[in-house]
Amino acid sequence: MSEEMSFEQMLEDSIKSIHNGSTVEGKVISVKPDEAVLNIGYKADGILTSNEYSNTPVDLTTVISVGDELTVKVLKVNDGDGQVALSYKKLAAEKANKRIEEAFENKEVLKAPVVQILKGGLSVDVEGGRVFIPASLVSDTFERDLNKYLNQEIEFVVTEFDPRKRRIIGDRKQLVSAQKEAAKKALFEKIEVGQTVEGVVKSVVDFGAFIDIGGADGLLHISEMSWGRVGNPKKLFKVGDQVTTFIKEINGDKIALSLKFEDTNPWANAEEKFAVGAIVTGKVARMTDFGAFVEIEPGVDALLHVSQIAKHHVEKPADELTIGQEIEAKIVDFNEEEKKISLSRKVLLPDEETEEVAEDAVEETEEVAEDVVEETVEVPAEEVAEETTEEATEE
Repeated sequence: MSEEMSFEQMLEDSIKSIHNGSTVEGKVISVKPDEAVLNIGYKADGILTSNEYSNTPVDLTTVISVGDELTVKVLKVNDGDGQVALSYKKLAAEKANKRIEEAFENKEVLKAPVVQILKGGLSVDVEGGRVFIPASLVSDTFERDLNKYLNQEIEFVVTEFDPRKRRIIGDRKQLVSAQKEAAKKALFEKIEVGQTVEGVVKSVVDFGAFIDIGGADGLLHISEMSWGRVGNPKKLFKVGDQVTTFIKEINGDKIALSLKFEDTNPWANAEEKFAVGAIVTGKVARMTDFGAFVEIEPGVDALLHVSQIAKHHVEKPADELTIGQEIEAKIVDFNEEEKKISLSRKVLLPDEETEEVAEDAVEETEEVAEDVVEETVEVPAEEVAEETTEEATEE
C-alpha cells in the first residue's frame, strides 16, 4: 500500500502545478488553421486558438509549426472539455505594456504600424500591445480621412499610460509640429528675396494659393499669378500641383510668392510695341460703364473709352461690343510709368455722314424704281387695246 502511495505521489510530483494566469512553456504537437495543441507538461494538453494568438485574423499554420516551443499564458485550467485554455497574445501584450511603460517614462519616440482605424483615431501595435492615438493628436492639422494611415508606420510618443483603465494614449501631433518648426527654421536660413523656389499647392482660395516650398507655406496672391488679369485662381491651380515661383517678399514668417518673372513681362519694350499711332487688334476682355478693356497682348489691357467706341453717341459699351469680340483700334495715349494705354476705335471708322448720303441716294433710287413699276402696273390692258385701235382707225 505504501509503495502504491509512493508511486502516485511520484506521479503527482512529475506533473506541473498550474493555475489561471500562470506562464508556461509548451511544445506544439498539432496545428490547424484555427487552433494548435500544446504539450505543457500537465495532465491535460493546452489549446491555443487563433483568436488568442493575435488580435488580427491569422491562419495558425502560417505562423507556427509542429515542434515549435511557445511561452503562453493560462486562461483556464479547465476549458470545460478537460483541456487548458491558453493565450499567446495576452502574454505578448503584457510584455509590450512593459515596453510601452518604459517609453512613457523615458519620453521615448516609438515607431509602430497602424493596425486599425477607429471612429475617434488610430490603433497602433507596439510589439503586441495597443496604443490609441486620438484623431486630434494625429497631425497638427485636421485630418478628415484617417484611412491613409492604415498599415503605415508612424512615429509618436506615449503621453498617458494606465493599462488598468485601458487608457494608453499616443501623440503624433507634437512630433509633426516639432519637425515642421525645424524645417521652417532651416528654410528661412537659406531663402532670400528674388530666389526661385519649387513648391506644391496646399490650398486654393479666392484671393490666391498657398504653396509649400519645403518647410513653410508661401502665398501666391491672385495679383501675382499672371501679368494679365486672373478671375478665379481655382481655374489655374489645384491642390497637389507642382509650381515654380520666385520669392517676392519676406516679412517675418510670411513669404509672398510671384509668377510674374521679369523675362516674361509683356511691358518690356512696350514703348516700341505700343507707340501712339499704332493700330492694334485685340479682344474685349471686360466692360464697365465708362468703357471697355481690350486685351491687345496677354497681360496688357488697354482702355477703349465709351466716347471712342463709335462716331455716334454710345450710351454704354455693351450696346456696341461683346465680351470676346475682336476689334481693331488705334493707340491714342501711352503711359509707361502707370502702365496705361488708351485706344480709339472711332478714328478708324468711315465718316458716318458720307454713309448717310450714300444710303439716302440708294433709298431715292429704290423709290423711283418702285414708282415706275407702280405706274406701269396701273394701266389696264383693255385701255391699251382701245387706244391702239383708235389710233389705227384715225390713220
